[in-house]
Amino acid sequence: MRARELAGSSLLPLPRPTPSEFCALRRQDPLAAPRLRSVAPVEMSMAGHRVLLLVGFLLPRVLLSEAAKILTISTLDTKDKEKSYQVIRWFPPEDYQKTVKERFNNYIEKALDGREETEGLVKVMEIFGTQCSYLLSRKDIMDSLNNENVDLVFVEGFDFCSFLIAEKLEKPFVAILPASFGSLEFGLPSPLSYVPVFYSLLTDRMDFWGRVKNVFMFFRFSTMQRCLHSTFDNTIKEHFTEGSRPVLSHLLRKAELWFVNSDFAFDFARPLLPNTVYVGGLMEKPIKPVPQDLENFIANFGDAGFVLVAFGSTLDIYESQEVLKNMHSAFAQLPQGVIWKCQSSRWPKDVHLATNVKIMDWLPQSDLLAHPSIRLFVTHGGQNSIMEAIRHGVPMVGLPVNGDQHGNMVRVVAKNYGVVMQLNQVTADTLALKMKQVIEDKRYKSAVVAGSVILHSQPLSAQQRLVGWIDHILQTKGAAHLKPYAFQQPWHEQYLIDVFVFLLMLTLGTVWLCGKLLEPGIVSGTNTAGTTGYYLEKRQYLIETSHHIQN
Repeated sequence: MRARELAGSSLLPLPRPTPSEFCALRRQDPLAAPRLRSVAPVEMSMAGHRVLLLVGFLLPRVLLSEAAKILTISTLDTKDKEKSYQVIRWFPPEDYQKTVKERFNNYIEKALDGREETEGLVKVMEIFGTQCSYLLSRKDIMDSLNNENVDLVFVEGFDFCSFLIAEKLEKPFVAILPASFGSLEFGLPSPLSYVPVFYSLLTDRMDFWGRVKNVFMFFRFSTMQRCLHSTFDNTIKEHFTEGSRPVLSHLLRKAELWFVNSDFAFDFARPLLPNTVYVGGLMEKPIKPVPQDLENFIANFGDAGFVLVAFGSTLDIYESQEVLKNMHSAFAQLPQGVIWKCQSSRWPKDVHLATNVKIMDWLPQSDLLAHPSIRLFVTHGGQNSIMEAIRHGVPMVGLPVNGDQHGNMVRVVAKNYGVVMQLNQVTADTLALKMKQVIEDKRYKSAVVAGSVILHSQPLSAQQRLVGWIDHILQTKGAAHLKPYAFQQPWHEQYLIDVFVFLLMLTLGTVWLCGKLLEPGIVSGTNTAGTTGYYLEKRQYLIETSHHIQN
């Protein structure tokens, strides 16, 4: 059975605006070997275990083996496509897609203008909460999932609905996080002195005012998390009985394992818990030769090489004519060829393509990044795109739009892998200048090549780490031994607030008591007179005793 191709990268801290796909994976051979085969790390021998995948746009093919039966639940029209797994289609109300598109475009528009994103993000999440309610209401689908009798559920970290489905099925689950977003949600220790909060745009090397900003951003981000979680409150009330209704923030910490699609070749070093595993590069695919037409185009520029330009899917939804014209004018100034992922249907009719520019509706991004003639990658700053560029040692110019992309580019700049520009401030001359700077300054290339060495020299691949840890969870029947007791502690105990209050009260009490003992009234006034009289009497006694001895 063919493994399903991994879906495209996420640009936002939420599922993309198409309903999620859900896959049930069931072993057909209960006599399979009890351990993972080390010679085939991309296959999983789960000894008869059944695993349910509730993963939409990040479906790891490393979990799909030839002995698996796969059931996919999707709103996508797949009837004309050959599939190696069974597909069950379901459709929300007709006005759903229209509402999603409107809210999502509004969110992107505000992000491009540099305006506040939180409100738009909450509105988009409300739509996904409604979608989740539709899915949980489908008794036929839920009964089918229950009948699978799975041992472990694999959920998507940004798709809160997948957590609710796992809870509804009353099964243990592991989660995958496509980006570094939301580390506070599932309980990672995050010292604010050197772990930047999401949206803070800080590095791990903060000065005093940077640490002050990080503290304020911590409270802001915590408030934003509560707002996002609240968008599923109605869904929880509707589908869970009173007394058994989960709290979404608690449910996230209930995951047996968290897999984070990141790596310290990209991210800042930070503390992790035993149940958190970095699997950056999980979506890496085998490199293939680029198509001949692209090879011919690249060959026209000889040693100058070419520049790859790709912005994921966000700019496919919102592309302004002004931005396209500015970028095209900048690319025309380069001696390199430019291969640009851009929808031809949106190309300005009054602009003729420069001879060194080739636009394509789709391009083999990973294969082009691995090409020996590539000189630069112009990207939106999506984490998967950045990880691919690091893996192949390609310096970057980032034009972030929204979500985690700004923070991603902060890391790229901090590690000297490239530079960043604000998309709404791009002009032809400034963009051309930045691209030439990164291409000509070999320090960027050297730094990202060093990052590539970090990725390639690890003892286990991302696929091996993910599959090995899931196998561990299946054999140990959970990960209670990997979860700290802090998950069960109230916040005032976890952060030692009660201890600090006790020590403060003890210190204040000691100071107060010492002050009382040393009050002026104790060593003056009547007390002073009494003390003086005592010494006078003592002196008189000694004099009389001395006279008596002399006599």
